[in-house]
Amino acid sequence: MSPDRGGRQASRRSQVRTSKEDLLRDRARALELTPVSRETTARLDRFVATLLDWQQRMNLISHSTEATVWTRHVADSLQLLPLAPEARVWVDLGAGGGFPGLVIACALGDTPGAQVHLVESNGKKASFLREAAQVTGALATVHAMRIEEFVENTTESFDVVTARALAPLPALLTMAYPLLQKGALGLFPKGQDVGSELTEAAKCWRLQCTLAQSRTDARGQIVVVRSLAPKSREKGSRRQ
Repeated sequence: MSPDRGGRQASRRSQVRTSKEDLLRDRARALELTPVSRETTARLDRFVATLLDWQQRMNLISHSTEATVWTRHVADSLQLLPLAPEARVWVDLGAGGGFPGLVIACALGDTPGAQVHLVESNGKKASFLREAAQVTGALATVHAMRIEEFVENTTESFDVVTARALAPLPALLTMAYPLLQKGALGLFPKGQDVGSELTEAAKCWRLQCTLAQSRTDARGQIVVVRSLAPKSREKGSRRQ
């Protein structure tokens, strides 16, 4: 073996070791930010391993966040739980790589009556979600369909509806409105532009909500929607 080739292989092995070490450090930080039980941690370990395996074949998360998957994605999802501590039935719109829905399902794995519905129209991502749910034993049901189709046809009642990195808030509220109208609490993680998104949403919606500071992103906040009504409909009702 040439010295150059041996050096390149050693460098690659070092990068792999560093990546694993970075992942373990990030895992420790995430579990400090959002502590969970040993049983939940074991389920999350299996989930992350499955995610990173599939990530080699398709983009489930940004490659730049692979080494920080625990804080950037897992803890970011777990922080929703204290905002709805009594909630048992959740629905995650545009579940994608399983954030926050499958993480929530892992955390509720030992909770009687818990069920998380994952709505994902992309067939490959839906296949990943099914395998991840099976591997982890999470109480999750995958619906491989468009959000509009699911919302129009579901007869289920939900305690919480959530979505992460799916759409700007005005469009997101339009998608989730039928579920929010039936009494679901809305939990929508948002970034630094949340103020402008709320301003745009207020043009079309009568919105009762609060903001919760993100534990994982100093610039991020979670929009907690407690009631929602379209302004145009309200005006029409008053004219009648």
